[in-house]
Amino acid sequence: MATENKKALVYSILEFLQKSCEDGTINKDDTEGIEVAMQCIGEAFGVDAEDEAQKKLYSTKPANLLSIFDVYLKTKSSTAKTTNNEENKAAAEAKKAMGNRKVAERNYPEAIKLYTEAIALDNNNAVYYANRAAAYSQQGDHEKAVKDAEKAIEVDPKYSKAYSRMGHAYFCLNKYNDAVEAYERGLELDPENATLKSSLATASAKANASSVERSTTEPSAAGAGGMPDLSALGGGAGGMPDLGALLNNPALMGMAQQMMQSGALDNLMSNPNIARMAQQMMGSGGAAGGSGGPNIQDMMNNPEMMKMARDAMSGSNPPPPDNDKQ
Repeated sequence: MATENKKALVYSILEFLQKSCEDGTINKDDTEGIEVAMQCIGEAFGVDAEDEAQKKLYSTKPANLLSIFDVYLKTKSSTAKTTNNEENKAAAEAKKAMGNRKVAERNYPEAIKLYTEAIALDNNNAVYYANRAAAYSQQGDHEKAVKDAEKAIEVDPKYSKAYSRMGHAYFCLNKYNDAVEAYERGLELDPENATLKSSLATASAKANASSVERSTTEPSAAGAGGMPDLSALGGGAGGMPDLGALLNNPALMGMAQQMMQSGALDNLMSNPNIARMAQQMMGSGGAAGGSGGPNIQDMMNNPEMMKMARDAMSGSNPPPPDNDKQ
């Protein structure tokens, strides 16, 4: 004996077939056969589509069998997509993990390939772009690293490691001001991050040093070898420049500050060649004569001394660390 649920289903089927005969879905030549089939189905399940009592009991209006089936198909499709998405995400995570292992092995081309495959499976994960940026930087492709860091930030603007990757890439490209900005934005999101703090300090020092170097090589302030032109500072007895003018010259003071901060001054003064030349010039009484002191302008114009001074100031700090892998 058919249950009430089955009778309701059969009633909906009979309604669907009746409507299909009436709206032309079924060819008129086939209508008679469908009507015979409807009668047989109704008798088999004890359902009469013309009975008002059964109509009240089994009808699903305003829904009908077709609309109910459409809902089922949409639900099934949505479930399938969700399942596929979850499978893709799991596969992408596996690719990322393999990529991380390749980075640890210093096999950066293979790591980049694996991160790229992870992105193909799930392009809405900022970690994959940031990790690929790190791998690009490790093999020297810093421009590509910047682009991947930008994409990671686009996907997740609050992902601080993306700013760390960007800062490192800019640092390696000698774009120190851009590196400083990237590290600062990262610290806004993660104020206690020790790596970002250390990297920011290093990048800031390089940016400041570059600024001082540019100021000392301006035509208005520079003489031979990029050193300040002391001839414009005024001379005293024996060819010595005016001390007050020396102390008030920002280019010279910036250069001296840079040398002291970097330890270049200590290296310069400990150089035996520098000491020897200074003793010779002092012993000669100076080119201008009269005071017995060294002629500072001659010292600044001495190419060997200037080369050693520039070499002492040109030491660079290593790039900031960028080893914090996801």
